[in-house]
Amino acid sequence: MTITVHELVYYPVKGCAGAAVDSARVTTTGLEHDRTFMVVDASDGAFRSQRTHPAMAAVGARVLDSGAVLALSAEGAGPLRLEVTLDGPRREVSMFGRGLGPAVDQGDEAAEWFSDALGAPSRLVRVVPGFDRDGWGETPGKLNFADAHAVLVASTASLAGLNTRIAARGDAAPVPMDRFRPNIVLTGDDEPHFEDRVARMTLGTAELAYSVRALRCDVPLVDQRTGRRAGPEPVRTLATYRREPEFGGKLSFGAKNAVVREGGVRVGDPVAVHSPVGG
Repeated sequence: MTITVHELVYYPVKGCAGAAVDSARVTTTGLEHDRTFMVVDASDGAFRSQRTHPAMAAVGARVLDSGAVLALSAEGAGPLRLEVTLDGPRREVSMFGRGLGPAVDQGDEAAEWFSDALGAPSRLVRVVPGFDRDGWGETPGKLNFADAHAVLVASTASLAGLNTRIAARGDAAPVPMDRFRPNIVLTGDDEPHFEDRVARMTLGTAELAYSVRALRCDVPLVDQRTGRRAGPEPVRTLATYRREPEFGGKLSFGAKNAVVREGGVRVGDPVAVHSPVGG
């Protein structure tokens, strides 16, 4: 059995569409450029997410020119090539009611574009130079504007297992992997959720360490192509077999990981599993 990297995706703007790549640099805070930007409420700096603004899913985002340009697109809003401000005017921002400190405001053009695209007064911000934020779990690690961890790992086996259960209900279509917004998708092991039980793994020249199972909210109900809610799956079926008692019965799919060694990774790279969780 050979486990390999099946897909790599980074999400430049938290909550917006991901960009699939053939190779990526893995930094201390995750795939390079992952969630370095965030859309916030223009009045109080609170982050915006698909939980309340599902249209974010259909906002395309890609970092170009080695990080100097952010390319954005959304139906009805037109494309925008934004010159990235790495350091400049600051704005206090928060996530889940907790302050994250100052972030670099990306200017009025970006604010107007996102306000139009989402139908709500918004600003776009970027992490400040030297941003330092801790995750939590077995290996906490560091992260940018992701919810709580640097890298979300899922597997094709986990998705196949879920879709088999959905099919058994006979009243819903299978769901695609993008509903779960993973950074790294693994393939080669046919046991669903094997990624939950990997304490350390090497992919290319990078090494990841397990933090916690990925606890899910309502975002998997959002069709990532249209930016519209399309439930009740996969949440309804996950609720039948993926509840986490130690986290108040929340649902899980995938595993959150910290980066313990930076490096490079490519689609097709073999994955070396070093030890099981708890081993």
